[in-house]
Amino acid sequence: MILAIDTSSETAGLALLDKQQVIAEIAWRCGQNHTIQLLPQLNNLLKSTGLSLSDITCVVVAKGPGSFNGLRVGISTAKGLSFSLEVPIIGVSTLEAAAYQHIELGLPVCAIAGAGRSEIAMAIYQEKRGKCQQLTAEHLTTVDVLINEIQTKTVFCGEYLPQAAGVLAEKLGTKAVIPRYIALTRRAAYLAELGSLRLKAGELDNPATLQPLYLRKPPITERKHT
Repeated sequence: MILAIDTSSETAGLALLDKQQVIAEIAWRCGQNHTIQLLPQLNNLLKSTGLSLSDITCVVVAKGPGSFNGLRVGISTAKGLSFSLEVPIIGVSTLEAAAYQHIELGLPVCAIAGAGRSEIAMAIYQEKRGKCQQLTAEHLTTVDVLINEIQTKTVFCGEYLPQAAGVLAEKLGTKAVIPRYIALTRRAAYLAELGSLRLKAGELDNPATLQPLYLRKPPITERKHT
């Protein structure tokens, strides 16, 4: 049984996957309350299925980019479960999980997330030979720069898309494929499926060294000017 944990934004998600079947899944708006809500929600999810922690055989976690605090909560919880249950842990890019929901369209999929300071985090993926291939690595940019870089018809996704959809559609025209907004919330079930593919391929992470994917240093690490 694979457990997927996504706390990389104000919308959190959990999913249980067994033999490619979604056993249970939940998504909820938690704001900045990941610390106090994650474990109770996990307990409720397990209870609703009659399962227990001992049934978990792998933990998959969204590793960012995303909320500094949210990522720490999700990854530390995933590490604790991996150590205590002695099961594998797999970290997956939050942007890849978002793009994976639209990968079967066959087009490049650009996942974007808000990063503050008028910037966005983005990466581009496309299905090639039956696999989700990364075309552009996760990095910080702006919507204007992104628009100038798009040369072909591209699907855009991610929770930040509603803020950028208007200008993307105006500047890119038919090059921009904008899904319905209801399809933009990340589903932990897709995160679980990505993890299951990596589990089969033996692409595991070390629970002792797995770290959040931060594209910018946390504010507390920045030197204050005097």
